[in-house]
Amino acid sequence: MTSYSGGCQCGAVRYSVAGFGRASICHCRMCQKAFGNAFAPLVTAKGLNWTRGVPKYFQSSNKVKRGFCADCGTPLTYEFEGFGPEIAICTLDDPSVAPPVIQVGTEGRLPWCEAISEMPARTSEEDGAAEELYATLVSHQHPDHDTDSWPDQEAGDKD
Repeated sequence: MTSYSGGCQCGAVRYSVAGFGRASICHCRMCQKAFGNAFAPLVTAKGLNWTRGVPKYFQSSNKVKRGFCADCGTPLTYEFEGFGPEIAICTLDDPSVAPPVIQVGTEGRLPWCEAISEMPARTSEEDGAAEELYATLVSHQHPDHDTDSWPDQEAGDKD
């Protein structure tokens, strides 16, 4: 049986899911604020199981609570009363396994979102001005896989 794993940026909260329902991108203003972003990529999580820690919750409306990591603030869940939980797609260790199939809350979509794919783009490696900065960067982000503990002392925090 396939299962998928994911978690917050610092590794304090980790989860597994057995499968997925519909994946969407929500443009509503409440999701924009909760994610601090132009939209929220979410997917229904079937068989959600917290494997390390648990999220803290904020009741964002009378019907919706949102789970997040109390340590690093990563948005993790959107839970509408009476429906299964949805997880933030990009908290999955491999976010490519849950591509969105629909956009919702489009009345709140920011006009510049429609032109994102037309904007000039470059990779981090192509950004020569930041090369010196990237050379000195040390990530404290949890790796995209489960660990027995975190920070991973046995691996010298190199994951």
